Amino acid sequence: MAYANPELAADILPLRAVHHIELFCGNAKQSAYFYRMAFGFSLVAYRGPETGERNKVSYALQQDKIRLVLTTPLVEDEVITPFLARHGDGARDIAFECTDTDLAYAMTIERGARSVEAPHVVEDPRGRVKLASVATYGDTIHTFVELIGYDGPFLPGFEPCPPDAIARPVGLKYIDHVVGNVGWDEMEKTVRFYNEVFGFSRFVSFDDTDISTEYSALRSTVVSNHNKWIKFPINEPAEGKRKSQIEEYVKFNNGPGVQHIAMITDDILSTIRAMRAQGVEFLNTPASYYEDLQDRVGPIDEAIAELSPLGILVDRDDKGYMLQLFTKPVEDRPTLFIEIIQRKGGESFGKGNFKALFESIEREQELRGNL
Repeated sequence: MAYANPELAADILPLRAVHHIELFCGNAKQSAYFYRMAFGFSLVAYRGPETGERNKVSYALQQDKIRLVLTTPLVEDEVITPFLARHGDGARDIAFECTDTDLAYAMTIERGARSVEAPHVVEDPRGRVKLASVATYGDTIHTFVELIGYDGPFLPGFEPCPPDAIARPVGLKYIDHVVGNVGWDEMEKTVRFYNEVFGFSRFVSFDDTDISTEYSALRSTVVSNHNKWIKFPINEPAEGKRKSQIEEYVKFNNGPGVQHIAMITDDILSTIRAMRAQGVEFLNTPASYYEDLQDRVGPIDEAIAELSPLGILVDRDDKGYMLQLFTKPVEDRPTLFIEIIQRKGGESFGKGNFKALFESIEREQELRGNL
């Protein structure tokens, strides 16, 4: 594991944080119900035929600072329809809160990004927003979102929804990181893209000696902006005896894409209890993981007797420790899943948990016949 210089250069782009993530869905209404009931998101805004949008519907969900937008086409669409046919339901847009969309777009295009949508203003009686989009790995894009005196529920064109009577919040706060999977020998190219086009720095790297089991391995590099509010681990397969989880993802996703979204909580015990009670399925952690946990990670505030029944993993770095747990895929395809994470000073990505995590994933792969 090699850490980058902690004194990162100043950001070259006026980005602040992840504004929202848009998922394309085969049935956004049913998907929205799932995220509301199971993950505790509230439906805050809607766009569709009732609001003047004739070709697609979108449901904007929110929990604290996390915003998810679920979108389904009503008619054949030149972007959404082929995305769903190729990838199934999945994350298409990781959008950034931005203070100057024109500058962000111009600089990324000048540095080699491919344009998806040039800067343009969208507005309604609640204000104006300037948007522009560029492409990244696979069919994933980044949209720059500049709010210009806008005080609506999400974006212009969306109408606010009444208080959500079915949402059951679980304590999720904000997005910690978003992981992208790419194919063989594509990680360095993708990392260079974020280095050279977005001015992100290498935060940490892992090779196949760090992330491997008896059967499979991968390599990963984390890139981040200066304030570390935007962090993207990029994974690629490495040689192993059998098919790795990255190979499985790329096969069923038909190419690179977003593998998982990590969401922060301030109380992972309460969050995981609530999510399990609400039907969320998590990867299983063997009881043996906890036998020498205290020796591996040192003193922690949580009791092993509380962590073990919930399957929560723990890892420590020189800044503190972190707790994490991963859901099973939230789609029928073994592609997108969610990570729940609580940081108690730790800035790591769970290196000490990689072996236990990957063995758990491999057990699921074997059940699917994909190992």
